Amino acid sequence: MSLSILAISLDGTVLSVALPTLAESLGASDTYLEWFAAGYLLTLAAAVLPAGLLGDRFGRKRLLLISLAIFGAGSTLCAYAETPSMFLAARLLMGVAGAGVTVMALSALTVLFTEEERPKAVGVYSAANFLALPLGPLLGGWLLSHFWWGWVFLLNVPVVIIGLLVVSRLVPESRSGQGTPIDLIGILLSAGGLVLVTYGLVDAGAHGWLHATVLATSGVGLVLLAAFFVWERRLARQGGHPLVDPGLFSSRSYTWGAILSGVAGLGMIGVLFLMPQFFQAVQGTDTFGSGIRMLPLVAGMIIGAVTAGRLASAIGAKLTVALGYLLIVVGTVLGTATSTGSSFAFIGLWMTVLCAGAGMALTAATAAALSRLTVERSGVGSAVVQAFQKISAPLGTAIMGSVAAAAYRRDLDLDGLPAGAAEAARSSVHGGVEVARQLGSVRLEEQVRVAYTHGITLSLAVAAGLAVAGLLLTVIFLPRSAASARAAAGRQPGVPVKPAPVPDR
Repeated sequence: MSLSILAISLDGTVLSVALPTLAESLGASDTYLEWFAAGYLLTLAAAVLPAGLLGDRFGRKRLLLISLAIFGAGSTLCAYAETPSMFLAARLLMGVAGAGVTVMALSALTVLFTEEERPKAVGVYSAANFLALPLGPLLGGWLLSHFWWGWVFLLNVPVVIIGLLVVSRLVPESRSGQGTPIDLIGILLSAGGLVLVTYGLVDAGAHGWLHATVLATSGVGLVLLAAFFVWERRLARQGGHPLVDPGLFSSRSYTWGAILSGVAGLGMIGVLFLMPQFFQAVQGTDTFGSGIRMLPLVAGMIIGAVTAGRLASAIGAKLTVALGYLLIVVGTVLGTATSTGSSFAFIGLWMTVLCAGAGMALTAATAAALSRLTVERSGVGSAVVQAFQKISAPLGTAIMGSVAAAAYRRDLDLDGLPAGAAEAARSSVHGGVEVARQLGSVRLEEQVRVAYTHGITLSLAVAAGLAVAGLLLTVIFLPRSAASARAAAGRQPGVPVKPAPVPDR
């Protein structure tokens, strides 16, 4: 499962360093470059819930293998694309395949592991996801410096091949015992809603929350998602077969585990978006150097994810998620003291603490949600959890990116500059540094660096507030896990504890 997830995660992080090369090699415009990343996210969002349904109905292992093969084929098409349109078509295909892989890999954990084992399994699963964050830019940057750009995408192919071999040998087939009818209306409403909300969030990161396109697409998307839930409840009451069983949300552990797993990643995703720009534009490192400086972020997430399982077994999911959110608060508050001259040691410390909390909270909350899933509905149930987590990526980027951008533009004093230079300086911190160097203005360059750093500290303060909200929601709504309740009962004299059944592997 981890190999499968690594293949998907590598692709998203590798693309970020390849965009300038693609612009030159394919003659891609800025619009095409935006769609290379956004198109992948949109098709992935559209396919998440249908992938869960198809896996439940036709076989989860089968869908995982098919999705992996399509993902490898899409990567090959990207490498050999000769036009921006051909490259974009391959990216859209990879988004659909990526949804099948991520949902089926997560649902397989429900089939393979008992409730007691799942936190540890989800921790390993999450660690593989996090490993791609530094590995993609570092490996991609090295390949782009030494070889043909297509190798950046062919990099996925050997990982996919190994994943296909291992999954076919070691993962058992599972499917729902019921050949239920396909809820076509539910698929259309959910896909349309997720696509529009995701598009709106991506656009908000670029143009601000009050942009007309952002308000229109996000608003229509939310309406479609609301209609989806109304339709699903109506279908269930009439004895039909909804895409997502509303009964899932009667479980507080499932509902709040899914929600909290999405909220946990908001601050971490924002830091992942903002800090490479800080290292390069403010502190003057190159792409490879900024990748090296992001390693504490990944180390923290892996530490948090791997330790979450053991902690959840000892103190329960509720306290583990709460501890994770508390660490996010500590990390983000420390981060608000960052300045243009802050040492790598200090920045590495707060990023490690923040991301250890994010990895811990996300892993334990995901395991809490999976603990309520039956094998029958593990595909769609896992897809809903994935939907919350996939939405959190553009949401975190939009929230923290817009706060940082607004503060950056507000702090700049560009009086006396030509209109074109002033607009370029406002557009981004890289643009501001470039304008200052062209004008030979040391004062303007320092002002740009200080303004962007202030934007980052304000966005971290917002992330701290979101983490406090997550902590309160955890304490109020997330129940103790059944596993921890059994463990507590086992420590009481005279209370027998039944061993959990171990599924056939």
